[in-house]
Amino acid sequence: MTSALPDLPPVEAVVFDFGGVFTTSPFAALMAAAEAQALDPMTMVGVMFGPYDQDTDHPWHQLERGEITLDDATAGIVELAAAEGVADFQPMEMLMALGGSGVRTEVVEFCRDVKSRGFRTGLLTNNAREFEEFWVPLLPLDELFDDVVDSSAVGLRKPDARIYELSLDRLGVDAPAAVFVDDAPGNVLGAQAVGMRAVLIGTEPADVAVALAELESHLS
Repeated sequence: MTSALPDLPPVEAVVFDFGGVFTTSPFAALMAAAEAQALDPMTMVGVMFGPYDQDTDHPWHQLERGEITLDDATAGIVELAAAEGVADFQPMEMLMALGGSGVRTEVVEFCRDVKSRGFRTGLLTNNAREFEEFWVPLLPLDELFDDVVDSSAVGLRKPDARIYELSLDRLGVDAPAAVFVDDAPGNVLGAQAVGMRAVLIGTEPADVAVALAELESHLS
């Protein structure tokens, strides 16, 4: 998925999401975990994450904006699960699946190459404070990125236009000169809404090469 607008300036920066880009898709992992517990996957994705193409007061969204703790978020999710008829739901069992199966080295190497070619690089992640000790060590952040925007640290989350604008401002580039990659369609649309070019990476392993080729087409 690209913006495909005519007369765009040369790309100066690439902004990456974290989960689902540098790791396997958290959405796919959650759906698999739900199936393993004989729960309806789509229902449980909605219970856990809320409408992810929007920025709402769902407990997960509040967690990602740093407004509530993980304990408060899981308690709220348990209530939502009960309303869906799922008794004794254990959100932490689902959350354990979100780490995926490790880092995608091909994306790390692509990012490293992009930076070595003189492009600005940013990381723009919806995340929780309590997860920082787990995800931060997975990547050499200082080596790969000129700037990192963590939703829980700035009080904003994708697809709110303000968090894309914050990332662009900190990178020192205008929206049309930046390309963004994410695994959530709503986040890709959010980037396009502020004028960025954007690439959607799919959930299957083969989708990674396709997305990286599309990213490269913006840079060449």
